[in-house]
Amino acid sequence: MTSAPVAIIDALSALLDSEAHSVFRFMGEGSPYLSRATAEVRRPLQQMVETNQRHVSELAGLIDRLGGVPMLMPGVSPEEQFLAFLSLKFLLPKLVDEKKLTIRRYDNTIASLRDAPPEVLAVLAAHNAEHREQLKILEKSAEEVIRAK
Repeated sequence: MTSAPVAIIDALSALLDSEAHSVFRFMGEGSPYLSRATAEVRRPLQQMVETNQRHVSELAGLIDRLGGVPMLMPGVSPEEQFLAFLSLKFLLPKLVDEKKLTIRRYDNTIASLRDAPPEVLAVLAAHNAEHREQLKILEKSAEEVIRAK
């Protein structure tokens, strides 16, 4: 693919940054949240972590193919340090909110990039569809965890 307009690269870079710094990156295999969760909650959360990692990789690859340079800044910000101490009951609603924010970001990006190459729009639409499905699962899990306690 040839070099894309800067606006497309910038929009994709913003999505890459939000995916790469998503709270879902804290939910990996060694996460205390996953080990404390029931199998019904743990399995979808693990799938969401894997989806998040795949989205980061796909967005970075797309930016690269379009002639941009994907920038990933690793690390945990000081305001995120508190996440290590939250219970799953408290964290699940935060994950729901994060997923809703991610969907709004994708909706806005898709709307602003109507004239982008079809490959770009296809990747963004696929990611957004996955986020919408995961939101349903998170909302259900949050309700179940809150009811169980």
